[in-house]
Amino acid sequence: MSGIETILPVPVLIVEDEDLICERLKNILTDLGYDNDVLIFAKNLKQAFLQIEQQPISLALVDLGLPDGNGIELIEKLRSLDSSVLILVISAWSTQASLFAAIKAGATGYVLKERDDAEVRLAIRSILRGGAPIDPFIAQEILKQISASVITDSNEDKSLESEAALLTNRETEILDLVAQGMSNKEIAEQLFVSKYTVESHIKHIYRKLAVTKRTKAVSAARSLGIL
Repeated sequence: MSGIETILPVPVLIVEDEDLICERLKNILTDLGYDNDVLIFAKNLKQAFLQIEQQPISLALVDLGLPDGNGIELIEKLRSLDSSVLILVISAWSTQASLFAAIKAGATGYVLKERDDAEVRLAIRSILRGGAPIDPFIAQEILKQISASVITDSNEDKSLESEAALLTNRETEILDLVAQGMSNKEIAEQLFVSKYTVESHIKHIYRKLAVTKRTKAVSAARSLGIL
């Protein structure tokens, strides 16, 4: 860690209620070049808030599930006190909601406790170098959801296209006249049909294009290449 030793941000606040995890994080930090006397440990929110009132914190490793509350509260407070503070969440919570809440509160990065020492060390290194590490598991879940959303949207578009393809020649003809700004009565007169027949056709067009207004029907038809 010689390349970073001279610029290690201190002090470091470690907010974690499990002794084994605290010891593990202590070993990782000392391996990165930190001295024990710049490492501050807090087992709950109350202790953490007392510590940050006494001194400014440069780097914080924060668990979310604490005995007396959620680490999100602490992240918000740390960020309000110093916009440049580095905050890495190290939590067992692996949900998208917990990640988004932490990032929104001001966390710089997020890694799961289940990761081995090398991965946690890598996340801390990334934070120190200006990165914003996100645990691969949560990142993959978010990407899956985005992919599923894109597929759903694509299927909906295809469904609309297939419905639009079912427009009859007469419906397409009427829709073209609607696009020209003609009223139902004018369309009826031009096509030599009753106004009620035109209205019936337009209702069918609305249903097939999934719209409720003439302007939207025209817009949808143009976007689908019907007009």
